Amino acid sequence: MTLADELTAAAVLAAAPCYPVPPSGRSPAIDALRAAPAGQGLAIGRDGVMLILRRPWLEVDVPVTPPIRAYLPYGSIGEPRAVLRCGLIPAAMLGSIIDHLRVALPDEAGAFVTWDENTREFAVAFPEIDAATPSRLIYRTPILAAGQHLVCDIHSHGSAAAFFSATDDADDMHSTKIALVFGNLDARDGPTIASRLCAGGMFLPMPLIPFAGDHHAA
Repeated sequence: MTLADELTAAAVLAAAPCYPVPPSGRSPAIDALRAAPAGQGLAIGRDGVMLILRRPWLEVDVPVTPPIRAYLPYGSIGEPRAVLRCGLIPAAMLGSIIDHLRVALPDEAGAFVTWDENTREFAVAFPEIDAATPSRLIYRTPILAAGQHLVCDIHSHGSAAAFFSATDDADDMHSTKIALVFGNLDARDGPTIASRLCAGGMFLPMPLIPFAGDHHAA
């Protein structure tokens, strides 16, 4: 039985499939989705619905609903998890990024961290800026070659505190990336940091930023 006869609808369902979890908890289809280099889908279990999202640099399993109240003869969706397939970003890159953001004071500034799945190396890219003031930044996302992936999208708030604005929410809604904001860059005990993982239209909190070392986020 097909779920959709119309070709576009069928393609959409194939790009984001939905699988019930067998009572045993194991499913070849769900296992294949979890092992895939890229893709996303939903697993439906007795304890809710889980988004399974994969990118070459990222693995995310996150519940998107509370437990379903109706009886379902299904297994459990399992525990939430988030794993950086690419590993942690070298700590030295964090220092160079913060230096770049401070040089731009009092204006806001930005930076990107990319990862190459072929060489397994990280790189820092500083964006082309269209406009920058102490309270506003317009910058361009880099065009990446095949096999390169945007891991972190970073911008500063200059002397102001780190937070995500409504503009940030609109910009990040349809991306899969780690978003970081650095604020209070001129403070003696600064900077402050706000961080989140953007995945599946959700903003997931991150207690640590993805650089080697113990770097806490707000």
